[in-house]
Amino acid sequence: MGSTGGSTRSAPDAAGRVARPERTRREADGYAQEAAALRTGLVREIVAGGGLTDPAWRTAFEEVPRHLFVPYYYETGAPGEAGTAVAAAGTAAGAASTAAGAPGTAAASTGAGAAGTAAGAPGTAAAGAPGGGAAGAGEAGEAGEAGAVRGTVGYTRLWRDDPHPLRRARWLAGAYADAPLATRVRDGELITSSSQPSLMARMLHALQVRDGDRVLEIGAGTGYNAALLAHRLGDAHVTTLDLDPEITEAARNHLAAAGFRPAVVTGDGARGCPLHAPYDRIIATCAVASIPFAWLGQCRPDALILTPLATGLIALRVADARHAEGRFLAIPAYFVPLRGSGPPPQVPTHGLPSRPLLDDSFRFLLNVAAGHMEPVEALALWEHEGRPGRERYGVTVRGDRQWAWLDDPEGAYGWPLGPPGRLQPFPYR
Repeated sequence: MGSTGGSTRSAPDAAGRVARPERTRREADGYAQEAAALRTGLVREIVAGGGLTDPAWRTAFEEVPRHLFVPYYYETGAPGEAGTAVAAAGTAAGAASTAAGAPGTAAASTGAGAAGTAAGAPGTAAAGAPGGGAAGAGEAGEAGEAGAVRGTVGYTRLWRDDPHPLRRARWLAGAYADAPLATRVRDGELITSSSQPSLMARMLHALQVRDGDRVLEIGAGTGYNAALLAHRLGDAHVTTLDLDPEITEAARNHLAAAGFRPAVVTGDGARGCPLHAPYDRIIATCAVASIPFAWLGQCRPDALILTPLATGLIALRVADARHAEGRFLAIPAYFVPLRGSGPPPQVPTHGLPSRPLLDDSFRFLLNVAAGHMEPVEALALWEHEGRPGRERYGVTVRGDRQWAWLDDPEGAYGWPLGPPGRLQPFPYR
């Protein structure tokens, strides 16, 4: 799929979306009826929390079957512990066909609590640059409790083809819980996860897409987010990118099973995807330490980039290939780092009292200024400025410089973005 090469936008092929083989998909999916009821419950929960105010996104969440994108996932704890933790979710899933709406709520409260912990953040972790791949997809489940797979010590796998009905029901209920799902674990360490649906809904809303927009997603994950985008905009307007060929292959297969065929590309997320540029929107589902300059060069003027950074979400309006600026959203967001970008900077807390560390807004400042400000200085700033929330911070990209700032990009408080020790001209303290 080549670039449009201009500014003309065409509306998504609504007829093509309607013609998607819904009936065939359900005939091939033995979980379709129960999943539809659970999906209704999940959407009701997100709406009750203030999300999905745009009817187009609400329809996408109502119609795109998440369970087709997570044929297996992992919960923390030994098999017996996980079984106890989510037994109620299995009951909810079993009743899904007769209690539309209620099962989604039950699953959200019980089905993936452990998975939220597994995703490495308090209820908001999301897929990193690679996510939800196919590693282990062909392995058989254990004959005892839910399968503990080699290399996943401390995790328990739930999967669609488990021979035990109760565990299959638990898997399905968890797939529609409003929680992140750990989808790839290696040597006992979480590698990737599928994002929390309510956070996905807020990010997609913040992306401010318009009919005909071309969108690049950095981090294909399971393919679920790309499916939501393709439902809203049409396949031809969506490109999703990931570094790991196993992950892109799995995402492509998941998308095809659900009736979607956006462009799925294997490549380095930091370099973007020039093949299908220019883009009107770029959305990343992995954390970056600084904004890759290649992203700006692949955007149209006035494009929007939405990416996790420093446990927050920054929305940057692009002026041109060398200039962009924007503010953080108010909500916290914890994501797996972009693959190949190295570990996130260490956030020192030495010399700090314990109480401020319990405050999310102070922890955010520590992350923003990591490597560029002593913890005690950060505490003094935070208290002096009235304990500012995320929405008072922003990011500016100007030529070869980029920095985070408080209140004003030209103000007194600014911190270079990137790894500690990275040299760049920077006028602010």
